[in-house]
Amino acid sequence: MGILRKLRTAILGSRDDEIRDPTGIYIYAKCDRCGAPVRARLDKAHDLERDFETGGFVAHKEMMDGTCFALLQATIRFDARYRVVDNHIDGGQLISWDEYRVLRTPHASSETH
Repeated sequence: MGILRKLRTAILGSRDDEIRDPTGIYIYAKCDRCGAPVRARLDKAHDLERDFETGGFVAHKEMMDGTCFALLQATIRFDARYRVVDNHIDGGQLISWDEYRVLRTPHASSETH
């Protein structure tokens, strides 16, 4: 069973269930209106535009949260190694995987009700 878990982790994600995708980039945002977390996938071949001035990439993505259904419009700039170097999200803010995971985890007090 250990080898299957290692294989799954190598292909699909880390031990903390963050998705790993060789052809995509996952971004995480939080809605300014209701605080709901949003996850979106950027396809490296189709969603990223080459930024010839910097040698990196730029992506424009619309996302909608599932709580108040606010539309978040993101512009994210990446370097040549697909690391975020700048971002602007109308109606939200970029967050890390760890922040997304905490926001998605039900709190113990809400589970008892």
